[in-house]
Amino acid sequence: MKRYIRPLVQIGPARPQGAHTLAGGWCWFTHVEVLSRTDETIVLSASNLEQEELAALTAVRTPIADLAFDTPRLMGILNVTPDSFSDGGRHQTPHDAVTEALKMVATGADLIDIGGESTRPGAVTVTSDEEILRTAPAIKAIRDAGVVTPISIDTRKASVGHAAIAAGADIVNDVSGFIYDPALAVSCLKTGTPVCVMHAQGDPATMQDEPYYEDVLLDVYDFLKIQIDGLVSFGIPRHSIIADPGIGFGKNQTHNLKLLNRISLFHSLGVPVLLGASRKKFIGAIGNEPIADRRAAGSVGVALAAIAQGVQLIRAHDIADHKQAVVLWQASVTQDLN
Repeated sequence: MKRYIRPLVQIGPARPQGAHTLAGGWCWFTHVEVLSRTDETIVLSASNLEQEELAALTAVRTPIADLAFDTPRLMGILNVTPDSFSDGGRHQTPHDAVTEALKMVATGADLIDIGGESTRPGAVTVTSDEEILRTAPAIKAIRDAGVVTPISIDTRKASVGHAAIAAGADIVNDVSGFIYDPALAVSCLKTGTPVCVMHAQGDPATMQDEPYYEDVLLDVYDFLKIQIDGLVSFGIPRHSIIADPGIGFGKNQTHNLKLLNRISLFHSLGVPVLLGASRKKFIGAIGNEPIADRRAAGSVGVALAAIAQGVQLIRAHDIADHKQAVVLWQASVTQDLN
């Protein structure tokens, strides 16, 4: 029987003897939830885990692009597109991109994620040449402006990734999980570039057309495990990989909530976990806010719930709001004031 191990994450200054620190971060656990596709879910003491299972959960995550994961990190979203669902058309020129990047860094961004192709539901594919024209000059301009904060390129295409790395990008963030263009992994291997592997069901143009899963949590986990193991076998070190369950990418509201409810499962992959839920449709639906750029409060709420399960990296539009919330959350929840 294949089993899936989800740590029952706890936070706070008082820890029982024998508690295990989760991934070298701010959370700990004493018990785990064991899930299966065939048997009932059970809760076990962490002492009953196999050595490999426990090691995946407790191993300190190696810094990526000099970014340590011992505290929650914020990835600022900077789309240089005309049609992204929330901020399309606002940062299309290199000058505008630099202005936004400087603002993000000043307000708390640990990483800047630059995208030149909208992956909103219904979006059409952009040519590689067009995507390069949008992203590479923006990345170079940001570096020329003196920004040393790590930059990730949000792309599915090898040529775009290669151009972005040459311009100064540090990480490749592929929403297709390195399915769309296998040559992208080759480029990352040759340049030693860390990667983020995301799950998506289908292409952006059609991904929201009645998405279906046998078990969304386990299906997404299996996809990520297969892709990560494949990249490791290919030569990309596990310590250079980030996992993203892909909230909203080929998933309806129920799917998204099931993933968020048990997102700590993905720590069993043995890599840092990223959450990208900022301003998405389900936040508007549940929070009764139809306008995307008015969903900061809901986005922060989802982010804090994920951080409470040990998620290390939050991809967000509203960096200042997220930074303030995370700092207050840490001060009130994780610090020992005795």
